[in-house]
Amino acid sequence: MKLFIVEDDKIQSLILEKMTKVLGLKHIGTEDSGQLAVKRILERKPDIILLDVNLNDSVSGIEVAKKIKQVYDPIIIYITGNSDFMHKSLAKKHGFHDYIAKPISVQKLKNSIGSIQLA
Repeated sequence: MKLFIVEDDKIQSLILEKMTKVLGLKHIGTEDSGQLAVKRILERKPDIILLDVNLNDSVSGIEVAKKIKQVYDPIIIYITGNSDFMHKSLAKKHGFHDYIAKPISVQKLKNSIGSIQLA
């Protein structure tokens, strides 16, 4: 499965990349900006997107998901430090596979990705 990471923290991004490699996923890109993430994701059409809710630019992770889902329906796994009700309920409006609170572990990712049913 092809995977794309949207994370504005460079260290966290590298950690996620290494974790997903251990899980056998093909990393096809990373962006730290919501605006650029939408463009790259629509060009590359990954199967799975690891998506931080809060990004450094004006486009949040939730907005990224909303824009992408207008074109196609990838598996979205939110990776966030914001596990509060408000953020989670906003994310639910656009659908997601999982919503994982930081800190992330290989086991948390394995459990989430392992539950994906591919067509």
